[in-house]
Amino acid sequence: MRLSVPPESVEILLGERSYPILIGSDLLSEPRHLAAVPTGSAALIVTNTTVEPLYAATLREALAARFRAVHVLSLPDGEAYKDWRTLNLIFDALLGHGCDRKTVLFALGGGVVGDMTGFAAASYMRGVPFVQVPTTLLAQVDSSVGGKTAINHPLGKNMIGAFYQPRLVLCDLSTLSTLPARELSAGLAEVIKYGPIHDLDFLDWIEANIDALVARDPAALAHAVRRSCEIKALVVGQDERETGLRAILNFGHTFGHAIESGLGYGKWLHGEAVGCGMVMGAHLSRRLGGIDDAFVRRLTALIERAGLPVVGPALGADRYLELMRVDKKSEAGEIRFVVIDKPGSATVRSAPDAMVREVLAQCCAA
Repeated sequence: MRLSVPPESVEILLGERSYPILIGSDLLSEPRHLAAVPTGSAALIVTNTTVEPLYAATLREALAARFRAVHVLSLPDGEAYKDWRTLNLIFDALLGHGCDRKTVLFALGGGVVGDMTGFAAASYMRGVPFVQVPTTLLAQVDSSVGGKTAINHPLGKNMIGAFYQPRLVLCDLSTLSTLPARELSAGLAEVIKYGPIHDLDFLDWIEANIDALVARDPAALAHAVRRSCEIKALVVGQDERETGLRAILNFGHTFGHAIESGLGYGKWLHGEAVGCGMVMGAHLSRRLGGIDDAFVRRLTALIERAGLPVVGPALGADRYLELMRVDKKSEAGEIRFVVIDKPGSATVRSAPDAMVREVLAQCCAA
């Protein structure tokens, strides 16, 4: 369905590092939307082999008037390539083109491209500007916003990275028209999470509009992206470096990251693992007294309607616990989970291994 949505702006308020998130259709082809981007001698568009033939030429044309040289680097596509070897391809391109400290990087793609481009921008010459141009729903509602950048390690997801804010996030909703159905569902996981941890009215809205979202209704997608960005902007503005409140945005992620690492990166999409992880997180929250069985069933049904898995892979409880102990929220080897302490509110706390094993036994394939 053709998307036609006028641009709106959500602000990330971080003092001198504040920046806008622009949300609308056909933004890539309009150079005026790049007014917040500093002008430099060169720009490097980092994308992947899937996105490049769809949108790289359009963005390159929009940048041509602002930069003397616009280079394009196309990386292999997939979570399996979110590693040192692929990251170095970005540095190779920057050095090979003689890029200086005023070079601006543009991350054109999903969460993998955004995370790696941001990490490269944070590291190259100790920091150069970058812009997020997310082309997946998951990246538009979550990973492109807030300045988290990272690569994966075989022992843990996103364990090597930096907090580094972009100058602009440009969410062109038109790019969602080419998104595979599985990727759209993966993005819906990150939309859904905002409801049970922060905004029950939004959860009600998602339930009423989930079929429209799956069908890519323009108005529904625009509202989902905007409200998700508003909530994330509010949280990040209060806790940029995840020392407290921001950790609640990881609801479902401790279980989800274990699924991704345990199966091998790329076997399940990040959003699929998070969706299933939220089911596990809901069951743990119920055991800890935060929600009742009815709320667990409600959230599970919504996640399933979004086309996401609700039964975890059979990695074995010992393997799950081993993987979750290297989660970034762990302290002194103690696993800490984001749990719902009441509908619409979340906190971070530990749980006995025996209780976690009960959850895994209930939520995973035999």
